[in-house]
Amino acid sequence: MADVPLYVVSDYASSERRINPSWSIAQLKTKLEPITGIPPSCQQIFYKPSAAEKIPVEAPNEEAVLLQQFNLTPYAELLIVDTRPPSARPNFSSTEGVERFVLPDEEYEQRTDSVLAWKKAEKLGRFDPNAPSREQAKIDAIAKEIEARGIAVGKRCRVGGEDARRGQVMYVGEVKEIPGVGAWVGIQLDEPVGKNDGSINGTRYWGEESELKCGLFVRPDRVEVGDFPPLDDLEDLEEI
Repeated sequence: MADVPLYVVSDYASSERRINPSWSIAQLKTKLEPITGIPPSCQQIFYKPSAAEKIPVEAPNEEAVLLQQFNLTPYAELLIVDTRPPSARPNFSSTEGVERFVLPDEEYEQRTDSVLAWKKAEKLGRFDPNAPSREQAKIDAIAKEIEARGIAVGKRCRVGGEDARRGQVMYVGEVKEIPGVGAWVGIQLDEPVGKNDGSINGTRYWGEESELKCGLFVRPDRVEVGDFPPLDDLEDLEEI
């Protein structure tokens, strides 16, 4: 009897397997244990020829009942449920208790086939002799952008050309919690459509703790300073 390709699905695995209809239910459970990690006595099997159908694969005598009685359809699904209580199930996704290999820094630096060795050879990153000057050039360019746009603490502005994101400049300078060199512009938006409350990772740059996220840090090229007063939602309503 020819094998039938079926999708075996459980909490721990999902793969296509070839199932022989001449197997008994007991044989199937034995073969599924190394695939699913579930002991045969703890397996509850459902055959799903379609999304709407869910047929229990069980019998009083599972040694005698063959799978051919379930009219297996190619590429249907076998759902394997683990009947053990959660506390008795293995946690295959946890790395707790797994010994971790750590290569000592000294040994890693001596290797010739590592990313570090490649960066040294290609003079990339911190091994680039011109890196400090390039970094300073970026810092200077951002400073010039701030000056050219007239960005200063206390000025009204909008972000990204969006009228819905108006606010006031509250901070201009380095933000050590954000990767990248150069100054950032901290803005207190009029509406709670920001990313924070004026603080990042415990460092407060302005204001007080709040559940409303009106704070935002952006690069100066996204800030437009000008006459952008808070919007009045009622100003466009006609008088009746």
